[in-house]
Amino acid sequence: MNGDEERQLVIPEGTRADRADKLLASLLPELSRSRWQKLFQAGRVWRDDEVLSQKSKIRAGDVVEYSIPPAEPLELRPVPMDLKEIFEDEDILVLDKAPGVVVHPGAGTGEDTLVHGLLHHCRGSLSGIGGKERPGIVHRLDKETSGILVVAKNDPAFAGLAEQFASRSIEKFYTALVRGAPEPREGTVEEPIGRHPVHRLRMTCRADGRPARTDFAVLKSWEKAAALVRLQIHTGRTHQIRVHMKHLGTPLLGDGLYGYKENFTADGRAIRIPPVPRVMLHATELRFRHPVNGERMVIVAPLPGDFRMVTGMLDKAFAADESR
Repeated sequence: MNGDEERQLVIPEGTRADRADKLLASLLPELSRSRWQKLFQAGRVWRDDEVLSQKSKIRAGDVVEYSIPPAEPLELRPVPMDLKEIFEDEDILVLDKAPGVVVHPGAGTGEDTLVHGLLHHCRGSLSGIGGKERPGIVHRLDKETSGILVVAKNDPAFAGLAEQFASRSIEKFYTALVRGAPEPREGTVEEPIGRHPVHRLRMTCRADGRPARTDFAVLKSWEKAAALVRLQIHTGRTHQIRVHMKHLGTPLLGDGLYGYKENFTADGRAIRIPPVPRVMLHATELRFRHPVNGERMVIVAPLPGDFRMVTGMLDKAFAADESR
């Protein structure tokens, strides 16, 4: 296929056998599910001499090859946007994403996604491997999550970043405000995560889910009301931090999807947390190798204004315990 890019993936040891479309989309999230669907439909995914369908089973040790056609011309319109740049060179752009911003276009979005702003900022210098609706996007943050997002400006940078995300060599740290305080004050959650059997918009801890690991440490707590927590995720499951914090009985402030309520009872005492503006989660730090020159990079994004506002309200309402 003229101009196509041929790639190969060895399914990692320990990976549970699953449908090809589900497993490849989870191992290589730089390609959207719709992009994978098109590759399967075009016969561009195979194992040995077998062309794989979306329903084909693949498992640990399988060598999967796939062919990516040249990127389609972008149809999205560049839109001026106030982007907060942390770092930029000719290969990558690292942003501090504001809360409330959707990363890439989808059903119901307008011309206010981060991708629209990136097209204007980079003026055509964005990798197209991720598909015409996700140029340069190697990973994503939920709409309400703020913090560090790294973008590839060319195809070599995209490939280098995607490899690091796939191999989990990138270190990802977050800060969250949670209801109550985890006990013990630091530890690891390794509960598998899967789709909720009833509420399809939610994920949940379940024995037949996919492996997930989150390390946590309480930085500061306000009596039994709330805590500021530093987290490191070693896997990238959907809503991983939100699900694991709910599992500990300490859902994120503002996260109604996972059981957060302003009013609750702790040690027989009625507690009311002041109103918060969103799900209080911030991507604080990212450690990785520059995808082109190999330089070790440590990117830090300070807590945004709404975090400082909420912690200030908690300081006034409750006594604080500084842990670190």
